[in-house]
Amino acid sequence: MANKDIFNNLFIFEMANSHQGSVEHGIDIIRAMGRIARKYNIRAAVKLQYRELDSFIHPDYKGRTDVKHIPRFESTRLTKEQFGQLVDAIREEGMMPMSTPFDEVSVDLCMDQGLDIIKIASCSSHDWPLMAKAAATHKPLIVSTGGKSLSDIDKIYNFLTHRGVTFAMLHCIAEYPAPKERLQLDFIEKMQKRYPDIPIGYSGHEDPDNNIIAMLAAAKGAVLFERHVGLPTETVKLNAYSMNPDQADAWVAAVLEARDMCACKKTSIHGKTKYISQEEVDSLRSLMRGVFAKKDIAEGEPIAAEDVFFAMPCADRQLTSGEFEPGMTASRAYRINEALYEKRKPTDINIMRSVVHDAKGMLFEAGIALGNEFDVELSHHYGMQHFRQFGAIIISIVNREYCKKLIIVLPGQTNPAHMHKVKEETFQVLYGDLSVDIEGTKTTMYPGDIKTVLRGQMHAFTSETGAIFEEISTTHVRNDSYYEDPKIAALDPLERKSILRDW
Repeated sequence: MANKDIFNNLFIFEMANSHQGSVEHGIDIIRAMGRIARKYNIRAAVKLQYRELDSFIHPDYKGRTDVKHIPRFESTRLTKEQFGQLVDAIREEGMMPMSTPFDEVSVDLCMDQGLDIIKIASCSSHDWPLMAKAAATHKPLIVSTGGKSLSDIDKIYNFLTHRGVTFAMLHCIAEYPAPKERLQLDFIEKMQKRYPDIPIGYSGHEDPDNNIIAMLAAAKGAVLFERHVGLPTETVKLNAYSMNPDQADAWVAAVLEARDMCACKKTSIHGKTKYISQEEVDSLRSLMRGVFAKKDIAEGEPIAAEDVFFAMPCADRQLTSGEFEPGMTASRAYRINEALYEKRKPTDINIMRSVVHDAKGMLFEAGIALGNEFDVELSHHYGMQHFRQFGAIIISIVNREYCKKLIIVLPGQTNPAHMHKVKEETFQVLYGDLSVDIEGTKTTMYPGDIKTVLRGQMHAFTSETGAIFEEISTTHVRNDSYYEDPKIAALDPLERKSILRDW
């Protein structure tokens, strides 16, 4: 199977019939798009359209001028050799050649020419004979979904996934030009949630001067983009949905700008996350309230709420109103109106509260609803101070003859090696990544993956970016966890567990 990364950050310049039946004009379009690709250093493809016109058009309709599209197709006919010249020109410009075949013979031409990607047009996405022929090539496929309902798109998805095809789908409104009030760009997010394992892009047919739409599509998460392009001359006039080179240049620039504005700027153990600049920190601190002594405070004295007041400005390293906790011990003496410079010391309660907040956030992000009937257990094998390194959050849902739990593993957290004598359990990952070590055999699991742990098998698990997995087991029995580390084994279960009834 091909790598689906071929689709990410891909710009597709759709030539269609804009070559006007002229190889020379087609090469001029390709060279113009090549200049844009090099200017912005983008991954780009030029897409052709293949039809075996001798069989594609019914014999009785050949030469007719009263049937839409037939005159256009016939007047822009190119031979296989001429298409080959265009393919060579695309490669010479450092772009990927691809084509939309509209019949089975044209799929063979795509293979003969070694095209990188095959595109299925919206009108052909339920043409199952053509889809089967394209799927059998094992080439990466891109499928447009114009005019297709959610149920129709489900059929496309299942047809291709059952055949092991690497593919992407494009949200598309198959009107030419497409009115902006019917673009429904929210559907991009709907497709991403419904088909999370495939790239989703946007194929636009709107006014070529309107790049706000492309920027919105990028903001909605589209990862590949397609537009019709052409090259106007004294004799060639572009249609209402095709871009000239200047418009195509502005389109690419707009998408790249939108991506830059939307992209998270920092990478952490959680993956991509929010970057907070020093300028932002300084700006906010200049508006925060600091903590000041309302009376003289002696060193070692507990600081009560009535002993302080909050006011701006807040100096660097000064205690802020949000950091203050009544009962803090003064590390030195303070005079009335003096700024307090104290540090809030971490406590088990504060750590637990922070951990619970993170766990709830992970559940929200994963779209997992718990309901109202559950118990939460924090397993802190080496104490709460080390919980983010060692432990797990266990949410007990059901414990009868069968048992169901949700286990939350924080980023970088490890649950130490242990085994059960009574319980057999099966893990299924719902979110994130989980590395499971069973008797020395390590397996990295992702959403949907399943692993069973038999009675007596020593096992441990950890996660790089955080994980939520479902544990289905026989009845959970107290004191049925036997740890490999004698330090943990020597602890009473109540010393390494905290039970939360409400979070």
